[in-house]
Amino acid sequence: MIRTTLAALLLTTTTAHAGEIWVTNEKDDTVSVISTETLEVIKTYETGERPRGITFSKDFSLLYICASDSNAVQVMDPNTGKILHDLPSGEDPEQFVLHPDDRHLYIANEDDAITTVVDTQTRKVVAQIDVGIEPEGMAVSPDGKIAITTSETTNMAHWIDTETQELFANTLVDSRPRHAEFVKDGAEMWVSSEIGGTLTIFDTATQAEMGKISFEVQGVHPDRVQPVGFEFTAGDSHAFVALGPSNHVAVVNAETYEVEDYILVGRRVWHMDFNEDRSLLFTTNGVSGDVTVIDVAKREAIKSIKVGRFPWGAAFRPTN
Repeated sequence: MIRTTLAALLLTTTTAHAGEIWVTNEKDDTVSVISTETLEVIKTYETGERPRGITFSKDFSLLYICASDSNAVQVMDPNTGKILHDLPSGEDPEQFVLHPDDRHLYIANEDDAITTVVDTQTRKVVAQIDVGIEPEGMAVSPDGKIAITTSETTNMAHWIDTETQELFANTLVDSRPRHAEFVKDGAEMWVSSEIGGTLTIFDTATQAEMGKISFEVQGVHPDRVQPVGFEFTAGDSHAFVALGPSNHVAVVNAETYEVEDYILVGRRVWHMDFNEDRSLLFTTNGVSGDVTVIDVAKREAIKSIKVGRFPWGAAFRPTN
């Protein structure tokens, strides 16, 4: 049960740093801004059609939004909510990742089976890389040398050399891969498979599979346990994994690859992000149209925050 008592909220938020969680709402064409102190929506801004992926520049002065049905990546001033300009993105941009150089966006184009690389300063496409069918997940290694695209229908993770902008490896994963992340200083690369119901872990140096994690939520049919977005705690000790229509988030030990806990959240949990000190986790719940706030230390949901229709992506921005 989600507890929203004042005492519980005060206990959780007193140590949290000031900041905001920005959430894209697919059906409303908006982003909702949540205060990580008050745990309330404080602003709502209009975007292009069907906003999904969302990320900030390194200095948090610019917000990038995948406006999927507008076929553009929009650049917003987060201080005013004004759309400054659009970037070329290819057809149906769904998810993207910003290179550590703070300049190049790697964008998954679901309808065209390509990854588009855009220079955010010149506002030009610098490369388009053929990948598998229905690309979605994107990740980049901490050193910036490798980008990953996952393709939902081909069931692969595609490894891209960011210097040559060419594929150098393709690795099979289970059905319908959704999200990818590099962890442990880039030594490992994790991929979630929505229909396969698993997380696959790869050795970055060799692209060899190191392990696979499955999930079993008591009282929930296995077909509804669908891992999608996931994020890591400080030090990469644990992963919090959104399990889609199971309405749960799993807590995975990143050393042993064992599932330690499940947390009940809103309906069809999709993506998530932490506040600044990673004491709170905010999950986007598409069907229930809300964001669940999780106390990370206690592994408990403490509040639901109503946002727009079909919230999808989430990104943190400090304000202090």
